[in-house]
Amino acid sequence: MSANGGIPPHYDLIGSRGRGPIGTEIMETISKIMFVAAGGAFGAAARYLLNISPLANTFEQFPLPTFTINVVGSFGIGFLAVLFANNAGFSEQVRLAVVVGFLGAFTTFSAFEFELYGLLKDGFPLTAVLYLLLSVSVGFVALIAGVRLASQI
Repeated sequence: MSANGGIPPHYDLIGSRGRGPIGTEIMETISKIMFVAAGGAFGAAARYLLNISPLANTFEQFPLPTFTINVVGSFGIGFLAVLFANNAGFSEQVRLAVVVGFLGAFTTFSAFEFELYGLLKDGFPLTAVLYLLLSVSVGFVALIAGVRLASQI
């Protein structure tokens, strides 16, 4: 019997019972995924709750819940990006759970706007405009294509 519980060394993907360098990397990755997943679960639930809230019936022709989610999420990602960058007291796990997980599930619009802001901040205004126009127009065309394709099935 080998030292790693009878598993031949070439089959032991996480090192010596998870204590080796490969095992540490895998466990850190799994931990990060779990933080993102936990934050994402709460973000998705928050989005759903806003979509079934009284906001949903406020205006007949205007999707107020989605608008609210996008604005709140955009403010949140901007605020938290600065807060987390300027305050070393927050762990990477908290950042992953809140920004990537919660806000990522709450609204992808905030991530889109943050990337757009990054392009502008880094001095790429033409790329930013192209990204904005292509994301909206190509995304909308893709939506129409998906609707049409599904309608033919």
